[in-house]
Amino acid sequence: MSHLPLKHGLFLPPFHKVTESPTISLHRDMEIIRWADELGFDEAWVGEHHSGGFEIISSPEILLAAVAERTRRIRLGTGVVSLPYHNPLMVANRIVQLDHMTQGRVIFGVGPGLLVTDARMLGIDPQHTRDRMAEALEVIVRLFRGETVSHTSDWFVLKDARLHFAPFQLPHP
Repeated sequence: MSHLPLKHGLFLPPFHKVTESPTISLHRDMEIIRWADELGFDEAWVGEHHSGGFEIISSPEILLAAVAERTRRIRLGTGVVSLPYHNPLMVANRIVQLDHMTQGRVIFGVGPGLLVTDARMLGIDPQHTRDRMAEALEVIVRLFRGETVSHTSDWFVLKDARLHFAPFQLPHP
């Protein structure tokens, strides 16, 4: 029996004091991940929320891009990008850009979106978020593979869509 080394990761809980400045909260989050990198953690994950009040990270990609400049080794995960809230081409392009900016340290985590209030603010029936996530992920993986994608659904349309460039990590983040 082979033994794999234990890896250590950090999921940064999205809970912030509503009475605290978002500037202070976001900088503290970035410092926590920087410390985790210095302490030898293998990965850190940041989620996406829009309506929780105390959950102030609306774009994990933006926070992780800033963190990438403060760290050297730790892998940086989107935990998660809520796919039903975004056009799949835009998500794929952002993730591939982040993949290059981090020189392959990005981990692409996806989900349907947790908060019903997020979906409702965007006019999305929460009953359809899992189906939308699966549909978007299928398109994103095709884009990561270098395919040109045309796709029409009830919530997005792509015509001959392709990425600017291939992912840094192969086959993809």
